[in-house]
Amino acid sequence: MKQLKKENEWTATVLAFVLIPLSGLAVDVYLPSFPSMVTDLGTTSDNIKLTMTAFLISYGTSQLFVGSILDSFGRYRLTIYSLLAFILSNVGILLSDSIAFIIFLRFIQGIAIGFIVTAKRAFFIDVYEGDKRKHYTSLITIVWASAPILAPFIGGYLQTYFGWRANFYLLAIYGLVMLLLELRYSGETIKKPQPYNFQAIRSTYAQLWRARDYAIGVLVLGLSYGMVLVFGMSMPFIIEHSFHLSPVFTGYAALCSGVSILLGGMLAKRLINKPFFQKLTTAVTLQLVIALMMYFVGMLHFNSMLSIMLFVVLLHLLEGFTYNIYFTYCITRFPAFAGTAGGVTSGGSYIVFSVAGYLLASILDIHDQQTLALSYLFFVVAIILALQPVKGLLKSISRA
Repeated sequence: MKQLKKENEWTATVLAFVLIPLSGLAVDVYLPSFPSMVTDLGTTSDNIKLTMTAFLISYGTSQLFVGSILDSFGRYRLTIYSLLAFILSNVGILLSDSIAFIIFLRFIQGIAIGFIVTAKRAFFIDVYEGDKRKHYTSLITIVWASAPILAPFIGGYLQTYFGWRANFYLLAIYGLVMLLLELRYSGETIKKPQPYNFQAIRSTYAQLWRARDYAIGVLVLGLSYGMVLVFGMSMPFIIEHSFHLSPVFTGYAALCSGVSILLGGMLAKRLINKPFFQKLTTAVTLQLVIALMMYFVGMLHFNSMLSIMLFVVLLHLLEGFTYNIYFTYCITRFPAFAGTAGGVTSGGSYIVFSVAGYLLASILDIHDQQTLALSYLFFVVAIILALQPVKGLLKSISRA
């Protein structure tokens, strides 16, 4: 098997960071196209949202298992096969007018990207140690936040000038370029593959879930990002139907959201040595206060895009902060099982927020500031309740 060469280590690191946002890019780039896809494919908004949910569920579920596969069979070859599957699935979407087939291909994409992103997260654990490892792993969520910033912004223009299929042309080209670069510069990084033994794998998963700090972290991560998911699924319809604005404006709204998430992650990195529990509870308490303000301002009929986005930016800034804190902790919690821990962390949280976000967006008719605020309140209160049983444990972690 082709091993990563020392002289290619820096280039491979850059490629890993470029691939980390792939999951966010595949989700966010076509958000401004949701209303257009409803019309062009002759389907419902719920079915279009299901293309996202199918991706998120398969991406999340697959990561619960691909980590152990990557720990046993290596990162490189499976990344290459997965990039090829990602390219072909986008080509299939471009050639299809069937919403059922598109949903199926999005499901396949989720599995393929699950392999790619889990492998690239494990790359930093494989290659780096000590402070350098801590530095790079804390950068992961910051780099990942580039997708919510750029993808809907680009997607808004692609939708306006070329239509919704242009988004999937972009994804196919992106996948092809990365495949060629991976073949040229990357290689295998795992030093000691774990034996693919069912009993050993079961023991590893049991070790992960027995760690209450880790398990509660996965739940908190899912609930935290659920806020962003509901925003992404609802905002195109609020902007284009309620306010009668163009898809480009949807892209700008997503751009504001993405920048705030990025800034929150950067703030968390800057405060990386501050007490863990104190940072977490302060941020969640502020989210609760802001979400309540957003709801009561909406009750007073101050329902404008400026008002909505002001509260969204503040809430997503704090979301980026809390997500970075716990994600960095979880993926470095078990360095001996970097692929498995990274996959379970991301996969478990994706399952939580994809199911909770889709159900909430379907049950609650989110059409204005007040209803959007209710969705935020749901997730913030759920996070507060989830943290209570392990409050003492998290305090001991912060002192450690």
